[in-house]
Formats: sequence, C-alpha cells, structure tokens
Amino acid sequence: MSRCYGKLRISGKTKICALIGDPVEHSLSPHIHNAAFKHLKLNFVYIAFKVSRENVKEALLGVRALGIKGLNVTMPLKTSVIPYLDKLDSNAEKIGAVNTILNHEGTLIGYNTDGLGALHALRARGQNPSGKNILILGAGGAARAVAFALCEEACTLTILNRTFRKAKKLAEELGEKFGKKVKHGRLAPQDLKTNVKEADILINATSVGMIPYENETPVDTKLLHSNLTVFDLVYNPQETRLLREAKAAGARTIDGLSMLIHQGAISFEIWTGRKAPIDVMVKACEKALKGEGK
Repeated sequence: MSRCYGKLRISGKTKICALIGDPVEHSLSPHIHNAAFKHLKLNFVYIAFKVSRENVKEALLGVRALGIKGLNVTMPLKTSVIPYLDKLDSNAEKIGAVNTILNHEGTLIGYNTDGLGALHALRARGQNPSGKNILILGAGGAARAVAFALCEEACTLTILNRTFRKAKKLAEELGEKFGKKVKHGRLAPQDLKTNVKEADILINATSVGMIPYENETPVDTKLLHSNLTVFDLVYNPQETRLLREAKAAGARTIDGLSMLIHQGAISFEIWTGRKAPIDVMVKACEKALKGEGK
C-alpha cells in the first residue's frame, strides 16, 4: 500500500535521499531531485535535515541505522563527515571534502561532485577549459573543488583570494599534486586589473553577490571585456550583478544554477544508477526560484 503526499507516492519501499548541513531551509535540492525522481517514476524521496557540526556523527549513525540511500552534504559539513565514512572516491580524497554520500549496503562512500559539476556546466555552454587562461576568485571549498577539477585540464590557472595566505596555500597544494604551476594573488584591485585582462574564463567562487548582498560584485565593471566568459557559482539571485555587468560588457555568462544542476545530476546518478533528466531538473529549479510549486 502506498499513500500520496503532495505529488509523491510514499510506501514502505520508498528510498530516502537527503541534504544535511546548516542552513538547509532555502535549498533548491529537494525541488531538483524530487522532480527527477517523479519524472523517472523512481520510488525515491528527497528531504533536507538541518545538522550541525556537533551532531554530524549521530546523523551518519542514523543514516546507517535507517538505511538512508544517499546524502548531499553542504556547509559546514563537507570535511566534518569524512571521519565517519568507510571509503572516499579518489576525487574526494584528493580534494579533502565530500558533498555526496552513497550508502551501499551499510558501507558509506564519500564523493565530491562539485568540481565535475562545474566542468560539465562549462562544457554544456560550449566552453572547453583546455588551452584557456582561467581566473578563480576565492580559495574556499567551492574554489578548491573547481580548481582540482581544472588542474586535470590543459589550462592555465590563477587563484585570487582576499586572504593571500589561503590563495598561496591552495596554489602550492595544486602544484604539488598535479606538477603544474598555479599562479596566485590577492583579490584586490591591482591583481584583478592584471588578471581579468588576461583571462579567458573568470569563475566567481566567492559568496559576493549572493542574497542578501545582491548589489555587490567582486569585479569592477570597467575590468570586464567582450573576450571573457564569466561563470558565477552564486545561484541566488540567478543573475547576479557580476553577470549583468559582464553581459553589458559583451562577455558570455554562465549562472550558478548550471553548476548546481550538474553537480546534483552526478549525485543523482551515483544514488540511482540512472541518467539524470537534466532538463527536468533545470525547470524545477527555475520554478522554485520564482516561488512556484512550494
């Protein structure tokens, strides 16, 4: 016997996937994944759990005990979950952070789909990183995952961060692991002026421009140019000030929904073994951002 809650049919055979982190209340992931499950007629449901660092051990014990099929992991837990997992895939191990967990018959396996999601988003918009000068703004978790993925490509990489020490540390670590020189500097006017001018692709991996600071931008509009592709990982608002000003300067733009969808699609495929319906996920995401279907 099954019952219909909203538009999801729940039964004793329903498999659960979830997001853990803090905050999770405004996440778009439940909209994205439940739409995909429904479209493929999979007996899965996706929910969100607010979990603090202090409770991460108990949360993962609960995943094992309850047989939860899979998790997405958001801030501040991407490194905190690692001691409680049984295995890491090679990508998560290199990056040192996890954003996806598969419960395979009681064995918890950690993955990181952020960097691959960014690469897929770039390629979906016709942007091949190979041979390009790529400038990453930020040196936090998202920047780290994207930088590791890009270091597998034949591109030139520069990292700018407000805290110079963090940019230097990340650049040196990438150099050691991949045997390639990664330039670094401060996220400050002079370094921006030099590096934006030389860049083919600019990736904003900072939180600048995110609601409620949507009037802010990490790059002076005068530095943007028509030979540039600007990829902003911020997805709320969907069109940030940086993207608006880049578009006005004649640059190509990619919004943060692209990465959110593509990294989520990889997670979906890890849990279900099915190809993710990207178009369905995009429509669900856009609908949720407009405040529909809540």
